[in-house]
Amino acid sequence: MKKVSGQTANAVMMIKPVKFGYNEETAISNAFQQKEALATEQIQSQAAQEFDEFVALLRQHQIEVLVFEDILDPHTPDAVFPNNWISSHEDGTVILYPMMAANRRLERRKDIIDSLQNIYHFNVNQIVDYSHHEQQGRYLEGTGSVVFDYANGVAYANISDRTERSILEELCEMLQYEMIDFRAVDKQGKDIYHTNVVMCIGEAFATICLQAIPEETERQRVKDKLLSGGHEIVDINYEQLYAFAGNMLQVRNTNDEKFIILSRAAYQQLSDEQLDVLASNGKLLPVGIPTIEKFGGGSVRCMVAAIHLPKRSFDV
Repeated sequence: MKKVSGQTANAVMMIKPVKFGYNEETAISNAFQQKEALATEQIQSQAAQEFDEFVALLRQHQIEVLVFEDILDPHTPDAVFPNNWISSHEDGTVILYPMMAANRRLERRKDIIDSLQNIYHFNVNQIVDYSHHEQQGRYLEGTGSVVFDYANGVAYANISDRTERSILEELCEMLQYEMIDFRAVDKQGKDIYHTNVVMCIGEAFATICLQAIPEETERQRVKDKLLSGGHEIVDINYEQLYAFAGNMLQVRNTNDEKFIILSRAAYQQLSDEQLDVLASNGKLLPVGIPTIEKFGGGSVRCMVAAIHLPKRSFDV
């Protein structure tokens, strides 16, 4: 099993929306999306404001944020969620993922990877592209589908229409990670579309909705693996899951201080005891993104692609 040194990244990538909105293509499998009569211009305006406030909050706490702007043509309504098409790793690997919705595949951008190398001086040693699986109708949507325990070399994945087990096996073999797969469902028994809605893994904690895993053996396997990896479990209920309490991320700033970013809706649903456990692992940064959560069906973790790449060294 391959292990790396750090669970938390000290730089993140975000995509500023230019035409954000309700995506009909993704709504089929994303029960978190909500549709209501609101002008598209108003939705975009509110989403852009929420995005800017999110970035400002992170930068206020000296968290390095690389902001790239979405493009108008082709139209990519969910570009604000880059974690589904890219992940990066400490050995300099960048992975590109197959996505279910045709209009989401347009989000993959080589110019962004080039900028990571040429402008921000990250070292990209190889690009592994799994997007060809889309041709066979098989998908694995980045760190939405896979929640990595980098420090212990474990990949957790909730199998669904957007998370294909065979690609997960291929990914884990390439990364030399142990695969922990399971099935998670909502209150109605419908498959939950992404793993990072169900759970989050930090250095010494994990938030997870254990009641969403109906099969007892799978549930116990996940719990045991988290505990053996040194994680204190913050068990969230369905109401907290629906408020995106599983969709958070622990990061470090330029001073090596730890933070946990989560949505304000999630923060308000968590109990004092749960918040105390989280706060012992880093300063909590609640972010208000109601428009993006409502129309996009994703929250703060979806909006942030953690950059685990090494910085390029320069000869002096």
